[in-house]
Amino acid sequence: MAIYRDLYHRNLSSFIEGSFPVLRRLYDDDEWRNLIHEFSDDHHCRTPLFPEIPREFLRYLQDERGQRDGDPPFMLELAHYEWVELALDLDPQDLDAIPANADGDLLDSALVVSPLAWPLAYRWPVHEISPAFQPEEPPEQPTLLLVYRDREDEVRFTRLNALSAQLLATLTEQPELTGRDAIIAAARAAGHPDPASVVPAGAKLLENLRGRDVVLGTRTH
Repeated sequence: MAIYRDLYHRNLSSFIEGSFPVLRRLYDDDEWRNLIHEFSDDHHCRTPLFPEIPREFLRYLQDERGQRDGDPPFMLELAHYEWVELALDLDPQDLDAIPANADGDLLDSALVVSPLAWPLAYRWPVHEISPAFQPEEPPEQPTLLLVYRDREDEVRFTRLNALSAQLLATLTEQPELTGRDAIIAAARAAGHPDPASVVPAGAKLLENLRGRDVVLGTRTH
């Protein structure tokens, strides 16, 4: 039983390490081994599916274990950021199966935003963290990121500014808006003094998002 138990923990550790490589490098071998044992012993998994283990590990960190003395202050956000890549990679949705006019007018039509495009906001610069860079205090401004999977099934990452993040939120929350109206609404929500003046820049942003498979096109009905 001792041999089986050790083999089980080693395999579990190897799989989780592959899904959270940066987080793993922030802990020494003993600390990581203890973390894996705690997860194995204390968490009741909700699914028997092997690919869901990273989600279960994240759920354990967020909902049960929490932040502890000695943990990096950004641990939970970093773990979430690393899990997102795997979650999008495994998502079964096919972008080509989603109805959209890929060549439609992005300004004067309602848009189709990819369900595999996730705007994310973190207190910590999670995309920069490494063993050599471990900030002790979060920056004044949040880190806004877009993680998405394109039609080639590649998961990609890009930084967002406040306006682009607001535009994506507006498109998601109010899918009936045209691109033009969404740009104006996003600029207004961001406190811009002349929202209509942002439309040309917003149109370029929408075209850029279409080229990245974040905006799939315009609605067909």
